[in-house]
Amino acid sequence: MMHHDGSALYVPDQNPRLGSTVDVFLRTSLSTTVVHVRSVRDGEPAFAAATPALRGDELWWRARVEVRNPVTRYRFLVDGDWYTAAGRFAHDVPDAFDFRIVAHPAPPPWTREAIVYQVFPDRFARTTASGDPSLAAWDEPVRHSPDQRYGGDLDGVTRHLGHIQDLGADTVYLTPFFPAPSNHRYDAASFDRVDPLLGGDKALRRLADAVHTRGMRLVGDLTTNHTGITHPWVTSSPEVYCHAPDGSFETWMGVPSLPKLDWRSPRLRELFATAPDSVVRKWLRYLDGWRIDVANMTGRRGADDLTVEVSRLLAREVRAARPDALLVAEHAHGAGGDLDADGWQGTMNYAGFLRPLWSWLRGPSFDPPDFLGVPGGIPRRDGTAVVRTIQAVQASMSWRSWTHSWNLLGSHDTARIHTVTGDPARAEVAVGLLATLPGVPMIFAGDEFGLTGTNGELSRTPLPWGAPTLPWYGDLLALRRKHPALRNGGLRFAHVSSDAIAFWRETPDERLLVLARRAPGTPIPAPAEGTNLYGGAPLAGTLPADGPTLQVWSVCP
Repeated sequence: MMHHDGSALYVPDQNPRLGSTVDVFLRTSLSTTVVHVRSVRDGEPAFAAATPALRGDELWWRARVEVRNPVTRYRFLVDGDWYTAAGRFAHDVPDAFDFRIVAHPAPPPWTREAIVYQVFPDRFARTTASGDPSLAAWDEPVRHSPDQRYGGDLDGVTRHLGHIQDLGADTVYLTPFFPAPSNHRYDAASFDRVDPLLGGDKALRRLADAVHTRGMRLVGDLTTNHTGITHPWVTSSPEVYCHAPDGSFETWMGVPSLPKLDWRSPRLRELFATAPDSVVRKWLRYLDGWRIDVANMTGRRGADDLTVEVSRLLAREVRAARPDALLVAEHAHGAGGDLDADGWQGTMNYAGFLRPLWSWLRGPSFDPPDFLGVPGGIPRRDGTAVVRTIQAVQASMSWRSWTHSWNLLGSHDTARIHTVTGDPARAEVAVGLLATLPGVPMIFAGDEFGLTGTNGELSRTPLPWGAPTLPWYGDLLALRRKHPALRNGGLRFAHVSSDAIAFWRETPDERLLVLARRAPGTPIPAPAEGTNLYGGAPLAGTLPADGPTLQVWSVCP
């Protein structure tokens, strides 16, 4: 029953000022007798007694924490045990998983409320005639090749904004739109202009105008770690990229076409970030933020570790150009060490969302050789392991960073969720968790059509315009949009077993109970009263035993 998280139910001041003092609340059973809060001030722990108040059959303990430092860590001492973001412990534990209060400038409010739709421009929609013999036919099977182009363009995105908005998304995230030799464009030949194959600068302006007219947002994709081998910085400005000891190019993961940028270079910092017409600043005339590719490697090379410094530099310049802009980082694994540093606002949550959900919902027939780079394929894990993974990753960062991170079931770099699950019912459960767990949902364009693909290359299928979409995408995203608890509520697990996970999403004004089942099982005791919001099952003393299923109920606070 013991619980605390960083949501407004437990930390009412969500944007504390440095030097202020904030209330924090801990809920416990009636048997709890003594609670203290331990906070770390200037590196030294300090303790304060908490005072209890009775709320129904629970005690809610209130304590005060001084926001002494930009990131203030705290934990609870409960009847001699430690309670941290990683759980309750009857032994001493290090500070790494303490709760965090962050006093750095808060991300703009819209960034946590967003529902993101990822567009891979070459495969989304094209508006030009298909007479170009170098372009694949729109229905041609995808090959594992960076040279295969279908000719999708930015005006095609503009034409289908109604589809994106009707689905429930309000933020369009474009993978790179700069000129490049490949179809994915992560090997930019220039950051100065939009690829003419996508319609050029004017097409981006038309898209941005149309997006903003609808009250939506537009986010770009920027490679801060590397550029393409044909980029002028590589050919004419050798001070801006790294060299290996033998004088050759340092590259991303040994790929010869992707020279690594050297963030020790003042000239690079000027061109990329600080100049009035820098890459970061220039395009924010049209964009509402950036997703940073390979953020975890940016500024890291051997003994050089400039990632946090670079993230702060970019955040400062983004705020100067657009105070309401987003800055989210790509990390394919745990990102906690790079967050809460006045830089990235959040991460693409592969570690704390995609990986645990895939391991729980994977089907029997999908058996890739590795799990997003980890040898041995996708493990089959039960609900307990899934929740422990989610909690461990969540404990590595602040609640602010967690809830501003993008949750995803797949992207242009992975298999499609419908291939992973191999079962429409399990895919619906996956989308249900995307819509109901804390974090910003991100849909990869085409998932709503049920597209499949076994890896990142083969998942980049042209969208089948005119085909029906799967109804649960729109229904579940609409549910998230309607209920504040699904966007801003706390997260408290109510039941965890091999095949079922139930949890509460709560605000001071709303309590929602969510059940995700991957398979049938035994009934689970539940509150006696609740109104079903999704899935159709009544709440009458037990949670449903059938599955796979995703159910959501509203329960009186």
